[in-house]
Amino acid sequence: MLENLEKIRQQFQEELKAVNSKDELEKIRVAYLGKKGLVTEALKNLRNLSNEEKKTAGMQVNSLKNEIEAAIVEHQKVIEEKEYQREIENAEKYDFTIPSNREPGTLHPITIVQKKIEDIFKTMGFIIEDGLEIQTEYNNFEAVNIPKNHPARDMQDTYYLENGQLLKTHTSAAQNTIMRKYGPPKKGEPLKVLFPGRCFRNENIDASHENTFFQLEGMMIGEDISISNLIYFMKVLLSEVFERDVKVRLRPGFFPFVEPGFELDINCAICGGSGCPTCKNSGWLELLPCGMIHPNVLAMGGIDPDRYIGFAFGLGLTRLAMMKYNIKDIRLFNSGNLKLLKQFTR
Repeated sequence: MLENLEKIRQQFQEELKAVNSKDELEKIRVAYLGKKGLVTEALKNLRNLSNEEKKTAGMQVNSLKNEIEAAIVEHQKVIEEKEYQREIENAEKYDFTIPSNREPGTLHPITIVQKKIEDIFKTMGFIIEDGLEIQTEYNNFEAVNIPKNHPARDMQDTYYLENGQLLKTHTSAAQNTIMRKYGPPKKGEPLKVLFPGRCFRNENIDASHENTFFQLEGMMIGEDISISNLIYFMKVLLSEVFERDVKVRLRPGFFPFVEPGFELDINCAICGGSGCPTCKNSGWLELLPCGMIHPNVLAMGGIDPDRYIGFAFGLGLTRLAMMKYNIKDIRLFNSGNLKLLKQFTR
């Protein structure tokens, strides 16, 4: 029987060399490992041997079976690589040096502003993260201190999915995941993270409200963080983005995930503060909710609120782009209006 196994091995090796396609490889697999294959038959013939012979021969048959299986897998990789190379060689060729007869594309104004802010915060040691657009109800609400039946949920009427998840209403939905990913900050090395993203709310659409918009959130957590740190980062952010002095005001504001909480408003760049439909004739536009992270939020994120403290801010990227580029109607951003969009370059 051992001589027969060696003949099967040599025969398989010779036949495998001539295989050049997946179909041929499947035929050879069936011929040796199928229900009526040569190796399978050898396994069946073990019952005709004595117990002592069966032990030795069984090891040899199993060894041959494993050898053939491994060889087939490796040969399949070779065939797939050859097929891939043939696809590349036979693919239609393009000369990318030929000038296009179309206008070059440009970045969306919101993308330009986002990249600008990311560059600013990278220089200050912030990590850039990206939160999911579809979130659990826990991450979107409970984990940021908005329990079930809390009135704050009414301000974020959202879109629910059939599986119970939802389209996130704010970038704060990523806070809990990020805290648990990085854990408590090391001594002298505060956790500094920036996470932009697209958000969704069931809004009454007007010149300053959309059901789909972009936010950018940041947080800093450490042992000695104060409101002064928050104000510093906000001043750096706005002066760099607008490349000029910007008139702002800081007023108390309620947000369940911060305590104390603030509203940072920016003087309307559309009307210069005199009042217009964009700012609802107030002269100011709500831009940047912020505050010190609530102890409950830290605890739910696995961070000891008795030892660590931090701040968080949520920036309306869409509204910031409106102010920077003097765009009067927020609905234009999602309109696909090429006349509007092609005028922007980074």
